[in-house]
Amino acid sequence: MNTADQTLFLIKTRGPQTAQQLATLLDLTSMGARKQLEAWQEKGMLTYEDVADKPGRPSRRWLLTEAGHARFPDRHAELTVQLIDQVRSLFGDAGLEKLITSREQNSERDYRQHLAAARNLPERVQALAQARSAEGYMADIETQADGSLLLVENHCPICAAAKQCQQFCRSELDLFQRVLGPDCSVGRVEHMLAGARRCVYIIKKI
Repeated sequence: MNTADQTLFLIKTRGPQTAQQLATLLDLTSMGARKQLEAWQEKGMLTYEDVADKPGRPSRRWLLTEAGHARFPDRHAELTVQLIDQVRSLFGDAGLEKLITSREQNSERDYRQHLAAARNLPERVQALAQARSAEGYMADIETQADGSLLLVENHCPICAAAKQCQQFCRSELDLFQRVLGPDCSVGRVEHMLAGARRCVYIIKKI
């Protein structure tokens, strides 16, 4: 991945960044980082906001535009939305529910295979994150001070489908609970469809 692409990737996965933060992450000078940011801004991929988070001069934080987010894969978005509309039109909501249930069953089978060798909850969550990353979700794990785990998904490759049919999101939450097992609880604390820049699930051992 070249420096220009790394710049977008870091903002996608870490959220808004200052030029100095990016310079440190990319091992560039501040001027070098600003050049990368301004080049992407000219292409319409980045914008910025000035945040007064401390006394004195506001800090400029760079973030992705809608076009910038669109550079990351959304699996055949237009076709997917058309197919959802056609299934709903031809077979009604009941037919669409069957489609979602079938997808969920296939995903559950695949995830269970991926988690089969995991010996404890952290390993199961890590294996699930790996499976989700392979599907394009850019998933990471964060451990909280209280021992709970955050499954962080920095990208949604089916975002267009989820906007059109929010049962996909309901399906994923239920699915995570089943494959991670009855010894934990799973909740969603950040949601792209609610305006967040990522989806975050909190997993707590019961």
